[in-house]
Amino acid sequence: MIFVTGATGLVGSHLITSLVAKEKQVTALYRKQIPTFAGAEKVNWVQGDLLDIVSLEKAMEGAVQVYHCAAIVSFVPSESAGMLKANQEGTANVVNVCIDKQIEKLVFVSSVAALGRIREDAPIDESMNWTPATSNSVYGESKFLAEMEVWRGMGEGLNVAIVNPVIIFGAGDWNNGSSKIFKSAYDQFPWYTNGVSGFVDVLDVIDAMQLLMESSITGQRYVISAENQTYQTVFTKIAQAFNKKPPSRKVTPLLAAIVWRLEALKGMITGKTPLLTKETAATAQAKVHFNNGKFLKAFPNFKYRSMESTIKRVCAELTAMHHLK
Repeated sequence: MIFVTGATGLVGSHLITSLVAKEKQVTALYRKQIPTFAGAEKVNWVQGDLLDIVSLEKAMEGAVQVYHCAAIVSFVPSESAGMLKANQEGTANVVNVCIDKQIEKLVFVSSVAALGRIREDAPIDESMNWTPATSNSVYGESKFLAEMEVWRGMGEGLNVAIVNPVIIFGAGDWNNGSSKIFKSAYDQFPWYTNGVSGFVDVLDVIDAMQLLMESSITGQRYVISAENQTYQTVFTKIAQAFNKKPPSRKVTPLLAAIVWRLEALKGMITGKTPLLTKETAATAQAKVHFNNGKFLKAFPNFKYRSMESTIKRVCAELTAMHHLK
């Protein structure tokens, strides 16, 4: 039996769809409502919470392999404390139950944010770690601390592997997470930056995770990134796939600094989540490249999907999902 956390998220839901298509027996947690996606009806759903160790132990009964995909992703200062607790303590609980139940292997979905994402002097690879000087987000710190729990588990005899994906593209809830980029493009958001980041298809992420699970590799982590591109290029390709007007107005660092401060003030007055924060403004301006060579060396037959094909597929899936014209 395979146990999956974060089943309602972009990675977790796509992973489960893939696993059940291969006729794997899957158990997954849900907190309030059982999600609906392709293959969800074949899952053994257990209500619980990663911070509730009793429900977690019950849910993982009989598991052989574990994929830990669950995490809170937020760049809003008021949500930092809860995110730190959930991402670190939740991972610690998963690791502890894995050790107690002698799980065969744990594959953990981390993030390149855990490597220290603000580095423009050299490509980011697996040799790097989060530091206050190289991170602009509490989210990055929370994933770094979560990784420390996984490495601690390895020290206690657990077989582990970690993936560090870049920005993941897939058809999901486009009001949250990386899928929100597609909604912005569909809504003809006019602004762009010259920032650079890595991008990857969610299908490549889940393929990489399954390859690692079925391999003899343990105690390693891998940057999962298909292509390094500018945000302007990516936003333009998405807009074109939706047959919408691409962004045409450049955001300068000064303008970004003004906007995130105004958004913070607006958020304090209205109580609404700001559209832009200090952390997201810094990320959008940074020109960061990622080195994906380690994973390709370990799995030489693995081929990343092109961003062009990914964007076209995801836009088509979102169009159908949201009944767009």
